[in-house]
Amino acid sequence: MTDETHLDGNALGRPLLEFFGQEMTHARGCCDSCGTVHQLGEMLVYRGAGDVMRCPTCSNVVFVVATTGERTRVYLSAVRWLEPAAR
Repeated sequence: MTDETHLDGNALGRPLLEFFGQEMTHARGCCDSCGTVHQLGEMLVYRGAGDVMRCPTCSNVVFVVATTGERTRVYLSAVRWLEPAAR
């Protein structure tokens, strides 16, 4: 799902792969605010100075991904748990 204001979580596939060392768009995460579980690829991504990933149910900020040069920093602001997809 894409519109003028956001992309889906698949837009962060490459930086998450580089950070976690495995494909993460199929990983599931639980929003700390509303408790719903979504695949990271279903989250809403808003681009700015960093990429902000929001829960599609309650719009709470779940992740912030910032890349500067060769380094990526992931801020897990409101994830109760994160579970990579089965291999």
